[in-house]
Amino acid sequence: MIAKFSRLAFGLTIALFGAAPVIAQEPPASTNAPSLAAPPARAQRPMRARDETGAPAEPSKAQAGEGLKPLPADSTTKQSVSLADRSLNFKAIVATIRITNEKGAPQADVVTTAYLLDGADPRKRPVTFVFNGGPGAGSAWLQLGAVGPWRLPMSGLSPSSPPNLVENEETWLDFTDLVFIDPPGTGYSRIVAQDEEARKELWSVNGDIEALSVVVRRWLADNDRMISPKYVLGESYGGFRGPRLAEALATQQGVGLNGLVLISPALDFSASEPFYLVARLPSFAAAFRERRGKVTREDMADVEQYAGHDYLIDLLAGPGDAAATARIVDRVSALTGLDRALVKQLDGRIAKNAFQREFDRAEGKVTAFYDATVTAYDPEPSDYFGRWLDPIAEGFAAPFTSAIVELYNDRLGWKTDARYELTNEAVERGWSWGAPARPPESLGALRRMLALDPNFKVLVFHGLTDLQTPYFGTQLQLRQIPDFGPPGRLTLKVYGGGHMLYSRDESRKALREDARKLIDGARS
Repeated sequence: MIAKFSRLAFGLTIALFGAAPVIAQEPPASTNAPSLAAPPARAQRPMRARDETGAPAEPSKAQAGEGLKPLPADSTTKQSVSLADRSLNFKAIVATIRITNEKGAPQADVVTTAYLLDGADPRKRPVTFVFNGGPGAGSAWLQLGAVGPWRLPMSGLSPSSPPNLVENEETWLDFTDLVFIDPPGTGYSRIVAQDEEARKELWSVNGDIEALSVVVRRWLADNDRMISPKYVLGESYGGFRGPRLAEALATQQGVGLNGLVLISPALDFSASEPFYLVARLPSFAAAFRERRGKVTREDMADVEQYAGHDYLIDLLAGPGDAAATARIVDRVSALTGLDRALVKQLDGRIAKNAFQREFDRAEGKVTAFYDATVTAYDPEPSDYFGRWLDPIAEGFAAPFTSAIVELYNDRLGWKTDARYELTNEAVERGWSWGAPARPPESLGALRRMLALDPNFKVLVFHGLTDLQTPYFGTQLQLRQIPDFGPPGRLTLKVYGGGHMLYSRDESRKALREDARKLIDGARS
Protein backbone atom coordinates (compact mmCIF):
# COMPACT_ATOMS: atom_id res chain seq x y z
CA MET A 1 0.00 0.00 0.00
CA ILE A 2 2.89 2.32 0.56
CA ALA A 3 6.55 2.16 -0.41
CA LYS A 4 8.11 -1.22 0.36
CA PHE A 5 10.31 -1.36 3.42
CA SER A 6 11.31 -3.87 6.07
CA ARG A 7 9.04 -4.83 8.97
CA LEU A 8 9.31 -2.79 12.15
CA ALA A 9 7.67 -3.17 15.55
CA PHE A 10 7.79 0.31 16.98
CA GLY A 11 6.67 2.01 20.22
CA LEU A 12 5.84 5.63 20.85
CA THR A 13 8.34 6.84 23.41
CA ILE A 14 10.70 3.91 23.43
CA ALA A 15 13.84 5.93 22.86
CA LEU A 16 13.99 6.79 26.53
CA PHE A 17 15.95 3.56 27.02
CA GLY A 18 19.69 3.29 27.45
CA ALA A 19 22.46 5.66 26.55
CA ALA A 20 26.04 6.05 27.72
CA PRO A 21 26.58 7.59 31.17
CA VAL A 22 27.68 11.01 29.92
CA ILE A 23 24.29 11.65 28.33
CA ALA A 24 21.41 13.12 30.30
CA GLN A 25 18.70 10.54 30.84
CA GLU A 26 15.23 10.64 32.33
CA PRO A 27 14.24 8.58 35.36
CA PRO A 28 12.67 5.14 34.82
CA ALA A 29 9.15 5.04 33.43
CA SER A 30 6.20 4.44 35.71
CA THR A 31 5.32 0.82 36.26
CA ASN A 32 1.82 0.99 34.78
CA ALA A 33 3.22 1.54 31.28
CA PRO A 34 3.82 -1.29 28.82
CA SER A 35 6.97 -3.15 29.72
CA LEU A 36 8.72 -2.56 26.40
CA ALA A 37 8.14 1.17 26.19
CA ALA A 38 8.27 4.29 28.28
CA PRO A 39 4.79 5.63 29.08
CA PRO A 40 2.97 6.12 25.77
CA ALA A 41 1.03 8.85 27.53
CA ARG A 42 3.86 11.22 26.67
CA ALA A 43 2.76 11.14 23.07
CA GLN A 44 0.61 14.26 23.18
CA ARG A 45 1.21 15.98 26.50
CA PRO A 46 3.87 18.36 27.71
CA MET A 47 6.68 16.53 29.47
CA ARG A 48 7.05 17.49 33.13
CA ALA A 49 9.63 16.30 35.61
CA ARG A 50 8.40 13.45 37.76
CA ASP A 51 8.82 13.48 41.50
CA GLU A 52 11.81 11.68 42.99
CA THR A 53 9.81 8.56 43.81
CA GLY A 54 8.08 8.32 40.45
CA ALA A 55 4.79 7.80 42.31
CA PRO A 56 1.61 8.41 40.29
CA ALA A 57 -0.19 11.64 40.94
CA GLU A 58 -3.42 11.31 42.87
CA PRO A 59 -6.59 12.56 41.13
CA SER A 60 -7.92 15.80 42.58
CA LYS A 61 -11.31 15.91 44.26
CA ALA A 62 -12.69 17.59 41.18
CA GLN A 63 -11.39 14.81 38.96
CA ALA A 64 -13.01 12.30 41.27
CA GLY A 65 -16.37 14.05 40.93
CA GLU A 66 -16.45 15.65 44.36
CA GLY A 67 -17.60 19.23 44.87
CA LEU A 68 -18.07 19.94 41.17
CA LYS A 69 -19.95 22.97 39.99
CA PRO A 70 -22.41 22.22 37.18
CA LEU A 71 -21.07 22.92 33.73
CA PRO A 72 -22.80 25.71 31.80
CA ALA A 73 -25.93 24.95 29.79
CA ASP A 74 -25.43 24.01 26.15
CA SER A 75 -24.78 27.01 23.94
CA THR A 76 -25.53 27.66 20.25
CA THR A 77 -24.18 30.80 18.58
CA LYS A 78 -24.05 32.15 15.04
CA GLN A 79 -20.51 32.65 13.77
CA SER A 80 -18.69 33.65 10.63
CA VAL A 81 -15.14 33.97 9.31
CA SER A 82 -14.05 36.09 6.36
CA LEU A 83 -11.12 34.43 4.62
CA ALA A 84 -9.05 35.50 1.63
CA ASP A 85 -11.18 33.80 -1.01
CA ARG A 86 -14.36 32.85 0.83
CA SER A 87 -16.62 33.58 3.76
CA LEU A 88 -18.07 30.87 5.99
CA ASN A 89 -21.23 31.22 8.07
CA PHE A 90 -21.81 28.52 10.63
CA LYS A 91 -23.27 27.52 13.97
CA ALA A 92 -21.05 26.80 16.96
CA ILE A 93 -22.60 24.39 19.44
CA VAL A 94 -20.98 23.62 22.79
CA ALA A 95 -22.82 20.71 24.38
CA THR A 96 -22.32 18.19 27.14
CA ILE A 97 -23.01 14.48 26.76
CA ARG A 98 -23.37 12.53 29.99
CA ILE A 99 -22.01 8.98 30.04
CA THR A 100 -23.71 6.49 32.35
CA ASN A 101 -22.89 2.94 33.34
CA GLU A 102 -25.06 -0.12 32.72
CA LYS A 103 -27.15 0.77 35.78
CA GLY A 104 -27.77 4.30 34.55
CA ALA A 105 -25.51 5.93 37.13
CA PRO A 106 -23.69 9.05 35.87
CA GLN A 107 -20.02 8.45 35.09
CA ALA A 108 -18.73 11.46 33.16
CA ASP A 109 -19.72 14.67 31.41
CA VAL A 110 -18.05 14.96 28.00
CA VAL A 111 -17.93 18.40 26.39
CA THR A 112 -18.25 18.56 22.61
CA THR A 113 -17.68 21.61 20.44
CA ALA A 114 -19.26 21.48 16.98
CA TYR A 115 -18.95 23.83 14.02
CA LEU A 116 -21.74 23.25 11.47
CA LEU A 117 -21.76 25.10 8.15
CA ASP A 118 -24.97 26.97 7.28
CA GLY A 119 -27.04 25.95 4.27
CA ALA A 120 -25.68 22.41 3.82
CA ASP A 121 -27.83 19.31 3.51
CA PRO A 122 -27.08 17.46 6.77
CA ARG A 123 -27.76 14.08 5.16
CA LYS A 124 -24.99 14.64 2.61
CA ARG A 125 -22.68 16.91 4.56
CA PRO A 126 -19.63 15.07 6.03
CA VAL A 127 -18.93 15.34 9.75
CA THR A 128 -15.50 14.76 11.28
CA PHE A 129 -14.93 13.91 14.96
CA VAL A 130 -11.65 15.26 16.26
CA PHE A 131 -9.52 13.86 19.09
CA ASN A 132 -6.12 14.76 20.43
CA GLY A 133 -3.95 12.34 22.28
CA GLY A 134 -1.99 12.02 25.47
CA PRO A 135 -3.89 10.30 26.87
CA GLY A 136 -4.77 13.42 28.79
CA ALA A 137 -4.66 16.04 26.03
CA GLY A 138 -7.56 18.35 25.21
CA SER A 139 -8.73 18.99 21.65
CA ALA A 140 -7.51 22.61 21.66
CA TRP A 141 -4.30 21.47 19.95
CA LEU A 142 -6.07 20.49 16.74
CA GLN A 143 -8.88 23.00 17.06
CA LEU A 144 -6.61 26.05 17.39
CA GLY A 145 -3.54 24.64 15.69
CA ALA A 146 -4.86 23.10 12.51
CA VAL A 147 -8.48 22.64 11.48
CA GLY A 148 -10.89 24.88 13.40
CA PRO A 149 -12.28 28.20 12.12
CA TRP A 150 -9.80 30.16 14.25
CA ARG A 151 -6.11 29.50 14.65
CA LEU A 152 -3.34 30.43 17.08
CA PRO A 153 -0.19 31.22 15.06
CA MET A 154 2.55 28.86 16.27
CA SER A 155 5.70 30.34 14.75
CA GLY A 156 7.95 31.56 17.55
CA LEU A 157 5.30 30.76 20.18
CA SER A 158 6.39 30.96 23.83
CA PRO A 159 4.61 31.18 27.21
CA SER A 160 4.44 34.99 27.06
CA SER A 161 3.16 35.18 23.47
CA PRO A 162 -0.19 36.98 23.15
CA PRO A 163 -2.90 34.31 22.76
CA ASN A 164 -4.55 36.15 19.89
CA LEU A 165 -6.56 34.03 17.48
CA VAL A 166 -6.73 34.71 13.75
CA GLU A 167 -9.24 33.43 11.22
CA ASN A 168 -7.92 30.16 9.86
CA GLU A 169 -7.40 30.11 6.10
CA GLU A 170 -6.77 26.36 6.35
CA THR A 171 -9.91 25.44 8.27
CA TRP A 172 -11.58 22.21 7.16
CA LEU A 173 -15.07 23.67 7.67
CA ASP A 174 -15.45 24.21 3.93
CA PHE A 175 -15.70 20.48 3.27
CA THR A 176 -16.72 18.90 6.58
CA ASP A 177 -18.51 19.83 9.78
CA LEU A 178 -16.21 19.52 12.79
CA VAL A 179 -16.92 18.06 16.23
CA PHE A 180 -14.13 18.39 18.79
CA ILE A 181 -14.39 15.90 21.65
CA ASP A 182 -12.51 16.09 24.95
CA PRO A 183 -12.36 12.69 26.72
CA PRO A 184 -13.07 12.68 30.48
CA GLY A 185 -10.32 14.48 32.37
CA THR A 186 -9.33 16.66 29.40
CA GLY A 187 -10.56 20.08 28.34
CA TYR A 188 -13.66 20.81 30.40
CA SER A 189 -14.83 17.19 30.40
CA ARG A 190 -14.80 15.50 33.76
CA ILE A 191 -15.61 12.36 35.65
CA VAL A 192 -18.68 12.87 37.84
CA ALA A 193 -18.84 9.46 39.50
CA GLN A 194 -17.23 9.46 42.93
CA ASP A 195 -16.19 5.83 42.93
CA GLU A 196 -12.68 4.82 41.92
CA GLU A 197 -13.94 2.18 39.50
CA ALA A 198 -15.35 4.78 37.11
CA ARG A 199 -12.00 6.53 36.85
CA LYS A 200 -10.16 3.24 36.33
CA GLU A 201 -12.54 2.26 33.56
CA LEU A 202 -12.59 5.60 31.73
CA TRP A 203 -8.83 6.04 32.05
CA SER A 204 -7.95 2.78 30.34
CA VAL A 205 -7.25 1.72 26.76
CA ASN A 206 -10.48 -0.22 26.29
CA GLY A 207 -12.74 1.87 28.53
CA ASP A 208 -11.70 5.03 26.71
CA ILE A 209 -12.67 3.59 23.33
CA GLU A 210 -15.98 2.28 24.65
CA ALA A 211 -16.91 5.65 26.18
CA LEU A 212 -15.88 7.71 23.15
CA SER A 213 -17.74 5.44 20.74
CA VAL A 214 -20.88 6.08 22.81
CA VAL A 215 -20.25 9.84 22.66
CA VAL A 216 -19.92 9.76 18.87
CA ARG A 217 -23.12 7.73 18.48
CA ARG A 218 -25.00 9.97 20.89
CA TRP A 219 -23.89 13.13 19.10
CA LEU A 220 -24.98 11.73 15.74
CA ALA A 221 -28.37 10.72 17.10
CA ASP A 222 -28.93 13.98 18.98
CA ASN A 223 -28.13 16.03 15.87
CA ASP A 224 -29.91 13.86 13.29
CA ARG A 225 -26.67 13.06 11.49
CA MET A 226 -26.71 9.27 11.33
CA ILE A 227 -26.93 9.40 7.52
CA SER A 228 -24.01 11.83 7.10
CA PRO A 229 -20.62 10.65 5.81
CA LYS A 230 -18.49 10.25 8.94
CA TYR A 231 -14.76 10.57 9.64
CA VAL A 232 -12.42 10.61 12.61
CA LEU A 233 -9.36 12.85 12.85
CA GLY A 234 -6.91 11.85 15.56
CA GLU A 235 -3.46 13.08 16.53
CA SER A 236 -0.78 11.06 18.35
CA TYR A 237 -2.65 8.89 20.88
CA GLY A 238 -5.75 10.19 19.12
CA GLY A 239 -4.30 8.41 16.07
CA PHE A 240 -4.07 5.26 18.18
CA ARG A 241 -7.73 5.72 19.03
CA GLY A 242 -8.78 6.08 15.39
CA PRO A 243 -8.72 2.45 14.16
CA ARG A 244 -10.09 1.14 17.45
CA LEU A 245 -12.90 3.70 17.38
CA ALA A 246 -13.77 2.72 13.81
CA GLU A 247 -14.02 -0.92 14.85
CA ALA A 248 -15.99 -0.22 18.03
CA LEU A 249 -18.42 2.07 16.23
CA ALA A 250 -19.04 -0.49 13.47
CA THR A 251 -19.35 -3.55 15.68
CA GLN A 252 -20.86 -2.16 18.91
CA GLN A 253 -22.64 1.11 18.12
CA GLY A 254 -24.07 0.52 14.63
CA VAL A 255 -22.13 3.44 13.14
CA GLY A 256 -19.92 3.10 10.08
CA LEU A 257 -17.06 5.49 9.41
CA ASN A 258 -16.06 6.40 5.88
CA GLY A 259 -12.46 6.95 6.85
CA LEU A 260 -9.73 8.09 9.19
CA VAL A 261 -7.20 10.91 9.13
CA LEU A 262 -4.34 10.19 11.52
CA ILE A 263 -1.69 12.81 12.38
CA SER A 264 1.57 11.57 13.95
CA PRO A 265 -0.17 8.43 15.19
CA ALA A 266 1.16 5.96 17.73
CA LEU A 267 -0.08 2.67 16.33
CA ASP A 268 1.91 0.07 18.27
CA PHE A 269 3.53 0.32 21.70
CA SER A 270 5.54 -2.88 21.47
CA ALA A 271 9.23 -2.44 20.74
CA SER A 272 12.78 -3.69 21.16
CA GLU A 273 15.99 -1.74 20.92
CA PRO A 274 17.14 -2.28 17.32
CA PHE A 275 13.79 -1.29 15.91
CA TYR A 276 13.29 1.98 17.74
CA LEU A 277 16.82 3.02 16.82
CA VAL A 278 16.03 2.32 13.17
CA ALA A 279 12.75 4.22 13.42
CA ARG A 280 14.28 7.47 14.66
CA LEU A 281 17.47 7.71 12.60
CA PRO A 282 15.78 9.36 9.56
CA SER A 283 14.20 12.01 11.81
CA PHE A 284 17.58 12.77 13.39
CA ALA A 285 19.10 13.09 9.93
CA ALA A 286 16.26 15.29 8.67
CA ALA A 287 16.84 17.73 11.55
CA PHE A 288 20.55 17.91 10.68
CA ARG A 289 19.92 18.42 6.96
CA GLU A 290 17.37 21.12 7.63
CA ARG A 291 20.17 23.27 9.03
CA ARG A 292 21.30 23.67 5.43
CA GLY A 293 17.87 24.37 3.97
CA LYS A 294 14.46 22.90 3.23
CA VAL A 295 14.17 19.11 3.38
CA THR A 296 11.55 16.98 1.65
CA ARG A 297 10.60 13.36 2.01
CA GLU A 298 12.42 12.56 -1.23
CA ASP A 299 15.64 13.96 0.24
CA MET A 300 15.57 11.26 2.92
CA ALA A 301 15.57 8.24 0.59
CA ASP A 302 19.24 7.42 1.22
CA VAL A 303 18.79 7.54 5.01
CA GLU A 304 15.66 5.39 4.88
CA GLN A 305 17.50 2.86 2.72
CA TYR A 306 20.43 2.73 5.13
CA ALA A 307 18.25 2.61 8.28
CA GLY A 308 16.08 -0.24 7.00
CA HIS A 309 18.97 -2.32 5.70
CA ASP A 310 22.67 -1.92 6.59
CA TYR A 311 22.05 -0.08 9.86
CA LEU A 312 19.58 -2.70 11.05
CA ILE A 313 21.89 -5.54 10.05
CA ASP A 314 24.86 -4.01 11.89
CA LEU A 315 22.73 -3.29 14.96
CA LEU A 316 21.66 -6.91 15.09
CA ALA A 317 25.33 -7.94 15.02
CA GLY A 318 25.63 -6.33 18.47
CA PRO A 319 28.29 -4.07 20.00
CA GLY A 320 30.63 -7.04 20.26
CA ASP A 321 31.17 -6.91 16.51
CA ALA A 322 33.87 -4.24 16.21
CA ALA A 323 33.65 -3.93 12.44
CA ALA A 324 29.87 -3.50 12.49
CA THR A 325 30.11 -0.92 15.27
CA ALA A 326 32.77 1.02 13.39
CA ARG A 327 30.56 1.16 10.30
CA ILE A 328 27.63 2.39 12.40
CA VAL A 329 29.69 5.08 14.12
CA ASP A 330 31.01 6.45 10.83
CA ARG A 331 27.63 6.57 9.12
CA VAL A 332 25.51 7.73 12.07
CA SER A 333 27.84 10.58 12.98
CA ALA A 334 27.84 11.72 9.34
CA LEU A 335 24.05 11.55 9.04
CA THR A 336 23.17 13.20 12.35
CA GLY A 337 25.95 15.76 12.74
CA LEU A 338 26.69 14.46 16.24
CA ASP A 339 30.28 14.42 17.43
CA ARG A 340 31.98 11.21 16.29
CA ALA A 341 33.57 10.60 19.68
CA LEU A 342 30.13 10.79 21.31
CA VAL A 343 28.59 8.46 18.73
CA LYS A 344 31.44 6.02 19.29
CA GLN A 345 30.90 6.13 23.04
CA LEU A 346 27.25 5.23 22.41
CA ASP A 347 28.16 2.47 19.92
CA GLY A 348 26.08 4.34 17.36
CA ARG A 349 22.90 3.72 19.37
CA ILE A 350 21.39 7.19 19.79
CA ALA A 351 18.44 7.46 22.16
CA LYS A 352 15.87 10.21 21.63
CA ASN A 353 16.78 12.25 24.68
CA ALA A 354 20.49 11.83 23.96
CA PHE A 355 19.94 13.47 20.58
CA GLN A 356 17.84 16.20 22.20
CA ARG A 357 20.65 17.05 24.59
CA GLU A 358 23.59 16.76 22.21
CA PHE A 359 22.34 17.96 18.81
CA ASP A 360 22.72 21.66 19.63
CA ARG A 361 25.06 21.45 22.61
CA ALA A 362 27.53 23.84 20.97
CA GLU A 363 24.89 26.58 21.34
CA GLY A 364 23.91 25.45 24.83
CA LYS A 365 20.47 24.37 23.64
CA VAL A 366 18.18 21.35 23.72
CA THR A 367 15.64 20.30 21.10
CA ALA A 368 11.90 19.73 21.44
CA PHE A 369 10.84 16.12 21.39
CA TYR A 370 7.93 17.10 19.16
CA ASP A 371 10.21 18.76 16.59
CA ALA A 372 14.00 18.55 16.63
CA THR A 373 14.31 21.85 14.75
CA VAL A 374 12.74 23.79 17.64
CA THR A 375 15.19 24.55 20.45
CA ALA A 376 15.53 26.30 23.78
CA TYR A 377 18.43 26.90 26.12
CA ASP A 378 19.45 24.02 28.39
CA PRO A 379 18.97 25.33 31.95
CA GLU A 380 21.45 22.80 33.38
CA PRO A 381 23.97 22.00 30.63
CA SER A 382 26.58 20.54 32.98
CA ASP A 383 24.25 18.29 34.97
CA TYR A 384 24.57 14.53 34.65
CA PHE A 385 20.79 14.16 34.49
CA GLY A 386 19.23 16.88 32.40
CA ARG A 387 15.97 18.61 33.27
CA TRP A 388 14.46 21.17 30.98
CA LEU A 389 11.09 22.50 29.93
CA ASP A 390 10.33 21.33 26.41
CA PRO A 391 10.14 24.34 24.04
CA ILE A 392 6.97 23.02 22.39
CA ALA A 393 5.24 21.00 25.08
CA GLU A 394 5.66 23.51 27.89
CA GLY A 395 6.43 26.42 25.60
CA PHE A 396 3.06 26.31 23.81
CA ALA A 397 0.85 25.32 26.76
CA ALA A 398 0.11 28.76 28.22
CA PRO A 399 -0.92 30.56 25.01
CA PHE A 400 -2.97 27.58 23.82
CA THR A 401 -4.80 27.33 27.15
CA SER A 402 -5.44 31.07 27.36
CA ALA A 403 -6.68 31.17 23.78
CA ILE A 404 -9.13 28.27 24.16
CA VAL A 405 -10.50 29.66 27.45
CA GLU A 406 -11.07 33.04 25.83
CA LEU A 407 -12.75 31.34 22.86
CA TYR A 408 -15.27 29.54 25.08
CA ASN A 409 -15.89 32.45 27.44
CA ASP A 410 -16.19 35.22 24.90
CA ARG A 411 -16.84 34.11 21.34
CA LEU A 412 -18.81 30.91 22.00
CA GLY A 413 -20.76 32.24 24.99
CA TRP A 414 -20.02 29.22 27.18
CA LYS A 415 -18.45 30.64 30.31
CA THR A 416 -17.09 28.64 33.23
CA ASP A 417 -14.46 29.21 35.91
CA ALA A 418 -13.37 25.57 35.69
CA ARG A 419 -9.81 24.95 34.56
CA TYR A 420 -9.32 23.86 30.96
CA GLU A 421 -7.13 20.75 31.03
CA LEU A 422 -4.94 21.13 27.96
CA THR A 423 -2.68 18.32 29.16
CA ASN A 424 -3.79 16.58 32.34
CA GLU A 425 -0.94 14.82 34.10
CA ALA A 426 -3.32 12.93 36.37
CA VAL A 427 -4.81 11.18 33.33
CA GLU A 428 -1.37 10.19 32.07
CA ARG A 429 -0.21 8.86 35.39
CA GLY A 430 -3.49 7.12 36.15
CA TRP A 431 -3.87 5.48 32.74
CA SER A 432 -4.28 1.70 32.63
CA TRP A 433 -2.43 0.19 29.67
CA GLY A 434 -3.60 -3.37 30.20
CA ALA A 435 -1.42 -6.43 30.63
CA PRO A 436 2.31 -5.60 30.29
CA ALA A 437 2.86 -8.84 28.40
CA ARG A 438 0.73 -7.50 25.54
CA PRO A 439 1.44 -3.81 24.91
CA PRO A 440 -1.51 -2.07 23.21
CA GLU A 441 -1.63 -1.60 19.45
CA SER A 442 -4.10 -0.39 16.82
CA LEU A 443 -2.59 -1.99 13.74
CA GLY A 444 -4.83 -5.03 14.16
CA ALA A 445 -7.99 -2.91 14.21
CA LEU A 446 -6.71 -0.95 11.20
CA ARG A 447 -6.08 -4.14 9.25
CA ARG A 448 -9.47 -5.60 10.18
CA MET A 449 -11.41 -2.49 9.16
CA LEU A 450 -9.62 -2.24 5.80
CA ALA A 451 -10.34 -5.93 5.20
CA LEU A 452 -13.98 -5.61 6.25
CA ASP A 453 -15.02 -2.47 4.38
CA PRO A 454 -13.85 -1.97 0.75
CA ASN A 455 -14.86 1.71 0.92
CA PHE A 456 -12.97 2.52 4.12
CA LYS A 457 -9.99 4.86 3.55
CA VAL A 458 -7.16 5.96 5.81
CA LEU A 459 -4.82 8.93 5.41
CA VAL A 460 -1.78 9.09 7.69
CA PHE A 461 0.41 12.18 8.18
CA HIS A 462 3.82 12.59 9.77
CA GLY A 463 6.43 15.30 10.16
CA LEU A 464 10.01 14.65 9.09
CA THR A 465 11.64 15.90 12.30
CA ASP A 466 9.27 14.42 14.88
CA LEU A 467 11.27 12.53 17.52
CA GLN A 468 8.18 11.40 19.42
CA THR A 469 6.44 9.32 16.74
CA PRO A 470 9.03 9.03 13.93
CA TYR A 471 7.58 8.79 10.44
CA PHE A 472 9.88 5.95 9.43
CA GLY A 473 8.53 3.69 12.18
CA THR A 474 4.96 4.15 10.96
CA GLN A 475 6.09 3.68 7.36
CA LEU A 476 7.55 0.29 8.21
CA GLN A 477 4.48 -0.70 10.21
CA LEU A 478 2.01 0.21 7.47
CA ARG A 479 4.07 -1.72 4.93
CA GLN A 480 2.95 -4.90 6.72
CA ILE A 481 -0.71 -4.27 5.83
CA PRO A 482 -1.51 -5.68 2.38
CA ASP A 483 -3.90 -4.20 -0.13
CA PHE A 484 -7.38 -5.56 0.47
CA GLY A 485 -9.02 -5.05 -2.90
CA PRO A 486 -8.26 -1.81 -4.77
CA PRO A 487 -4.89 -0.25 -3.81
CA GLY A 488 -4.54 3.25 -2.43
CA ARG A 489 -6.95 3.06 0.49
CA LEU A 490 -4.10 3.42 3.03
CA THR A 491 -1.82 6.36 2.31
CA LEU A 492 1.12 7.86 4.19
CA LYS A 493 2.09 11.50 3.65
CA VAL A 494 5.24 13.02 5.17
CA TYR A 495 5.80 16.78 5.30
CA GLY A 496 8.21 19.23 6.88
CA GLY A 497 7.82 19.80 10.59
CA GLY A 498 7.51 17.71 13.69
CA HIS A 499 4.75 16.05 15.70
CA MET A 500 2.51 19.05 15.12
CA LEU A 501 3.49 19.40 11.49
CA TYR A 502 0.62 21.85 11.06
CA SER A 503 2.66 24.44 12.97
CA ARG A 504 4.35 25.14 9.61
CA ASP A 505 2.24 27.05 7.12
CA GLU A 506 3.24 24.97 4.10
CA SER A 507 2.56 21.66 5.84
CA ARG A 508 -0.77 22.86 7.25
CA LYS A 509 -1.89 23.81 3.74
CA ALA A 510 -0.83 20.41 2.38
CA LEU A 511 -2.61 18.63 5.25
CA ARG A 512 -5.84 20.47 4.47
CA GLU A 513 -5.67 19.79 0.75
CA ASP A 514 -4.98 16.07 1.21
CA ALA A 515 -7.85 15.76 3.69
CA ARG A 516 -10.18 17.67 1.37
CA LYS A 517 -9.41 15.28 -1.49
CA LEU A 518 -10.08 12.28 0.75
CA ILE A 519 -13.42 13.58 2.04
CA ASP A 520 -14.65 15.18 -1.18
CA GLY A 521 -13.54 12.14 -3.16
CA ALA A 522 -15.77 9.87 -1.13
CA ARG A 523 -18.81 11.92 -2.21
CA SER A 524 -18.01 12.01 -5.94
